[in-house]
Amino acid sequence: MNREQWGSRAGFILAAVGSAIGLGNIWRFPYMAYENGGGAFFIPYLFAMITAGIPFMIMEFSLGHKLRGAAPRAFSKLGTKFEWLGWFQVSIAAIIAVYYVAIIGWAISYLGMAFTQSWGSDTNAFFFSEYLKLGENSPSQLGSLQFHIAIPMTIAWAITFAAIFTGVKGGIERASKIMMPLLFLMVLGFISRVVFLPGAMDGLNYLFQPDFSKILDAKVWSAAYGQIFFTLSVGFAIMIAYSSYLPKKSDINNNAFMTVLINCGFSIMAGVMIFAVLGYMAQEQAKPITEVVSAGVGLAFVTIPAAINLLPAPFILGPLFFFALVVAGLSSHISIIEAVTSAIIDKLNWTRKKAAVVVCGLGYLVSMAFATNGGLLLLDLVDYFINNIALLASCLIEIAIIAWLLKVSDIRQYVNERSEFSIGKWFEVCLRFLSPAMLAVIVTTNLINTFNEGYGGYDHSDLLMLGWGLVGAMLLLAIIINITSKSQPHQEAKL
Repeated sequence: MNREQWGSRAGFILAAVGSAIGLGNIWRFPYMAYENGGGAFFIPYLFAMITAGIPFMIMEFSLGHKLRGAAPRAFSKLGTKFEWLGWFQVSIAAIIAVYYVAIIGWAISYLGMAFTQSWGSDTNAFFFSEYLKLGENSPSQLGSLQFHIAIPMTIAWAITFAAIFTGVKGGIERASKIMMPLLFLMVLGFISRVVFLPGAMDGLNYLFQPDFSKILDAKVWSAAYGQIFFTLSVGFAIMIAYSSYLPKKSDINNNAFMTVLINCGFSIMAGVMIFAVLGYMAQEQAKPITEVVSAGVGLAFVTIPAAINLLPAPFILGPLFFFALVVAGLSSHISIIEAVTSAIIDKLNWTRKKAAVVVCGLGYLVSMAFATNGGLLLLDLVDYFINNIALLASCLIEIAIIAWLLKVSDIRQYVNERSEFSIGKWFEVCLRFLSPAMLAVIVTTNLINTFNEGYGGYDHSDLLMLGWGLVGAMLLLAIIINITSKSQPHQEAKL
């Protein structure tokens, strides 16, 4: 069966960038920079981008391009004993897909509310009590289904399904060519208004003011590397699947550099957008900026709506912000579901249409758990274990297999033969020594901290079942599929 292909290089890069640019760029990066030394954080961040982000992206693009398969097929071609890693990565993507869509659903709801600011003046109480209806629930006691959350989630699934069902060129590429330029225009439009607000420059000074004492702090370096892996969509099957649809003649080095640089540039743009708004908000409310900054979900759904209430022309800037959030979320969601769908197509030889119906249908049903009263708590717990344990461990195992068990110099030769410019020996040094060392430190620290301290004050039973249990079940399932794999015998490929 002939493998589908991207229609153009721009289409591939926009799809890869669309996958990498997600909600994390908008709410995670600005907070990480603020927490870790402001302007000084850019030094470890850029270092991590050059030593981990770009080499990892080149490595995954070359795997997909050479081995012409989604992650499980690609790893199995390197050696049948490695197929489990591909399925472990696909299961990470599947789980991220079912909870990520809940946040896109919230953003769609808020997009509607932004025209009239119907979230009221107490945005904190509105989001947690009125919108999410968080009661005395826990991650394992979910309460009832909330239709005002389930309906926007259904809309998000419908858009993702349409893109996946239609195929690589007709669906994913077309969606990315519309979504990505639109996202950049919206964010630039938002920035061009808010940077002129009173107090905006104070906010930007706060973000970019370098605190060079933090550069000596190992935690800051760890945070920078962690952010690079989170933000680039590496290590959970997406980039391998996307690059497997590249035409034979593709400039891999150039594609990888452009994808990483555009993504990191967007993160900095998002930081300017968020902190200009926070500086204005602090001035309007006569509070220090430290009191209006918040992390994660609270930033997008509590702090920004409170800021929109204060903005001039909130009925324009409000919808603009939430529309940007919806687009960033959807472009990533489409890529996550494609990673799962392409693996199923490879394994079972299903048609794309059948695989899309089954994957999106099952995903939709499971995701409804996040449209309940306890949905946010379940999301918080599952997200922590998937991102901080499973995803980073998967990156570490992938890099160990490829850089140490196989020949990383072969990858360098392969990509240099096909690219306009060549990469040097630094590529091998980064993949063999720097990246694995940093990842090993981050993964070990996360494991020890989670074992000793738990997470978020959740019950031990919830941590055991929905955290450790979930990661263990994913690993077990991946190994079982690998052992029982009766796929067609194939030649193991050299890198």
